[in-house]
Parts: sequence; C-alpha cells; structure tokens
Amino acid sequence: MHSFKEIVALFEDYISKEGLFDRSPENLYEPCRYIMSLAAKRVRPALCLMGSEVFGDVNEDSFHSAAAIELFHNFTLIHDDIMDEAPLRRGNATVHTKYGLTAGILSGDIMLIRAYEELAKVSKHQADVLHLFNTTAREVCEGQQLDMDFEKRNDVSVEEYINMIALKTSVLLACSLKMGALLSSADKTDADQLYAFGKNLGLAFQLQDDYLDAFGDANKVGKQVGGDIKANKKTFLLIKAIELTKDNPERIGQLLKSDADTKVEEMLDVYKEAGVDALCRTLIHEYSEKAFKSLAAINVEKERTAPLYGLATYLLQRDK
Repeated sequence: MHSFKEIVALFEDYISKEGLFDRSPENLYEPCRYIMSLAAKRVRPALCLMGSEVFGDVNEDSFHSAAAIELFHNFTLIHDDIMDEAPLRRGNATVHTKYGLTAGILSGDIMLIRAYEELAKVSKHQADVLHLFNTTAREVCEGQQLDMDFEKRNDVSVEEYINMIALKTSVLLACSLKMGALLSSADKTDADQLYAFGKNLGLAFQLQDDYLDAFGDANKVGKQVGGDIKANKKTFLLIKAIELTKDNPERIGQLLKSDADTKVEEMLDVYKEAGVDALCRTLIHEYSEKAFKSLAAINVEKERTAPLYGLATYLLQRDK
C-alpha cells in the first residue's frame, strides 16, 4: 500500500513521461503546460489511484483515468477563472490573464479533449468508467451554473447550497475513487460505498472551508479570514444566518451592502448570535461520520483502506 505522498509522486512521474502537451502550435499547448506545472495537491488523481489500490494494485488503466480526472479538473479551473474574472490561481497569474482570453478558452478545450484521449486508452471496464466520468462532468457543470445563479439570489436555501457544493466539488472526488475501484474490479456495493465516502468527505471539506474562512486563525489558515464575507459569497454560514434572522433581516441586509472596515467583525457577531458557527461545525461532523461509516463498510482488510482513512483525517483536521 502506498501513502498519499507516494501516490502523488507516482502520478507526477506518469504525467511527466506522458508528455501530455508536447505538440504544436505553441500558443495552444503552452498554457496547458503552464497550469499543469503550477503547484497542486493532485488530490483527485491520487484518490483514483488509491481507490484502485483498495481492491488490488495500481495499474496502467488507473493511471490513464487519474490523468483524465486531473486534466478535466484543470480544464474547469481555466474556464471557471474566466467566468469569475479571477487574476490569480495557486498564487500565479490565471491562464487567461497570462495568455489572453482566446488562449484560455482554447487551451481549456484541449485539456478536455486530452482527458477523453486518456480514457480511450483504458482497456477494462471502459464503458462503466466513461459513463461515470460523463455523468460527473455534467454534474460539475451544473454545480458551476448553480453557483453563478446563487450570486444573484438572496433566498438560497441550505438544501440548495448543499446540492450545489455536492455537484461542484464533491462528485468529482467521489468519481475519482469509484473509477479507481472499478478498474480494480471492485463489486458494485463496495464501489458505491467508496463513492459515498468521497461525496460525504467532499461536503465536509467544503463546509470546513466555509467555517475556516470566517472563524479560522489567519496564521494557520495562511490567508486573511473573512474573504467570503467581504465578497458576500453564499456560504452555509450566510445562508443559515439569513434563514434564522428572517423576522429581522435589516442587519444582515445592511451588512451585505456595506464596505466598511468593520464588516467582517460585525458579520461574525451576527453568525455567533444566530449560532450558525456551531451549526456548521455540527454539519461538518455529520458528513465526516457518514464518510467514515461508508469507508468502514467496504468489504476488504482494514489495512487496505488505512491510507484513505489517514488522508481524510488529515484533510478534516487541517488549518489551511
């Protein structure tokens, strides 16, 4: 069994040897090489390889699928940054900022095409893998659209928000794990349990992001807290606070319109008074427990799921 760090090293070695974008014209492929070279945790492809190793050995098919997942993920990042007009990605200039809007659109398209070229190399269970990948790709796009729609609404429910983050973030983690499982011939029940583990882990992780952005220690989180509050971003904390104060909405309404230096501090007071900080922690715990319950239900020796258990524990106890 490999650790997460070892799995990432194996994946980096694979994509460096593949020469994914060693083609011309240079202006098309250089932006692809650029975003793939930026510092990244490679969580999704690593989960695919770790999913394979739960039920067997890391194999060539799982490397192809892991590459497809990482290519798709970076494709979405390029296009999301265009939609968000974001200047930075991983501390560096975004692709469209560095190379131009046209390059951002075309290089993103090429990355999606290369993802399917990698999947075309899969020799076993290809139909199941393609179906899962296509379903997930569609869901991620649906999640992105919902996220954009929510920017224009102040009546988003908690249920709608949970569905959005599941689609935008969680399903790709779940897909990564299940694809790996399928490529090691896991049975349907076990593959579905691994999918449920990934989906609930993703929900807990995103909710923890919401919480840390508001209540984290800036020195540990590695960034100034309160960014979501300043941007009026729809998070669990804001949505739940609006719900719990709907009989007296003026205070939150005024803060959403404010650009005062005290905005973050005042909104945090609202969150604490409404108790949404504690509610968020409770929900993180609930989704974490669901994830670990699914992982424990998989019918393999416990040492085969130990690396995933360790990774999940690390992610959910992180300060950044």
